[in-house]
Amino acid sequence: MNTQALNHIYVPLRLCYGLVPLIAGADKFTNLLTDWSQYLPGFMTRLIPVNPHTFMMGVGVIEIVAGLAVLTVLPRLGAYVVALWLVLIAGAVVLSGFYDIAVRDLAMALGAYTLGSVAALRGEAIIPGKGRSSGAVPAPGG
Repeated sequence: MNTQALNHIYVPLRLCYGLVPLIAGADKFTNLLTDWSQYLPGFMTRLIPVNPHTFMMGVGVIEIVAGLAVLTVLPRLGAYVVALWLVLIAGAVVLSGFYDIAVRDLAMALGAYTLGSVAALRGEAIIPGKGRSSGAVPAPGG
């Protein structure tokens, strides 16, 4: 497959699903964009053993790591992690009554999954150095 032709899809998706989690994760420490703890369901704030802001900082660390994975050496695996993470977030915000945000996060999850699929078409392994996965398309003549 011509990976050059896929770059028109791959590059913007990779930037989007690398930078957005990175920025959102970093903002969990500052709350400049929003008060992230408002999206935690009430029952969850009673169950977690730390205050909501501390919990959201932990969430931020996961988002930063996922964004860095997409932007650096694990773009395919990182894309699937971001997709799953966004589905989990959508479930949490539904429980908090933020249905519009849940719909947005599900649409973003589909885009992150698409990034992982395009990475597979480009022949990228889930984990570099482990060889091609079954989702990879063989190189022409190979």
